[in-house]
Amino acid sequence: MTALLRYQAALLVRSQRWLPPVILYAAFLGIGVQKGQPVLDSLGYTAAALLPVSAWLMRICVTNEPPAARSCTGAAAGPGRAHLACVLVAFSAAALLGTAATVLVTIISAPTSTDHQTRVESLPAGGAGLLAALVCALLGTAVGALTNRPLLRSRGRAVPALLLGALLALVVAGSPARAAVTALVDGSRHATIPVPVLPLLAAGVLAAAATAVACALTTRRAA
Repeated sequence: MTALLRYQAALLVRSQRWLPPVILYAAFLGIGVQKGQPVLDSLGYTAAALLPVSAWLMRICVTNEPPAARSCTGAAAGPGRAHLACVLVAFSAAALLGTAATVLVTIISAPTSTDHQTRVESLPAGGAGLLAALVCALLGTAVGALTNRPLLRSRGRAVPALLLGALLALVVAGSPARAAVTALVDGSRHATIPVPVLPLLAAGVLAAAATAVACALTTRRAA
């Protein structure tokens, strides 16, 4: 599995297809996060913007290989394991990006509540923001797993489904991503630091289930 992870990571880095989502994420943060804004509000925006980016990274990883190369990898390591490596690399890239953004946003933001009247400790706030970012990275990975091959092979169907899935994951009631981001925003209003553990667990379960479905279907279609 280690060799597969290294192979998929090398494909992602060398393809440079990661540049557009990373640049888009940086643009989102440049527009929506300004120095001196309340830290929890800024971290909520940072986490929310990561979800569609992580879904995009997932699409990049599962479509990086040409069909012939993908068949060779599946024959050598098993199609399910090969697909799992794509998912893990995509999530790792999203988590790394979200971690870096969370640290930067925590440093430049004001350690205050929304009304700038109450102090909010930066380090615990950054920890809460990191958990929310992981929630969004996991849920974005789940969306990407369910809206790309092997479930949806046509680009004309996969891309709109990915965009719609990312949007719904952010706005639908009961979504772990919405719960985590809302907790940060509400915490900023009341000068309390949330710990979104339940949304993180729920997002992990959803991501694991989506990955299991995608890997199982990959194996079945390759058989």
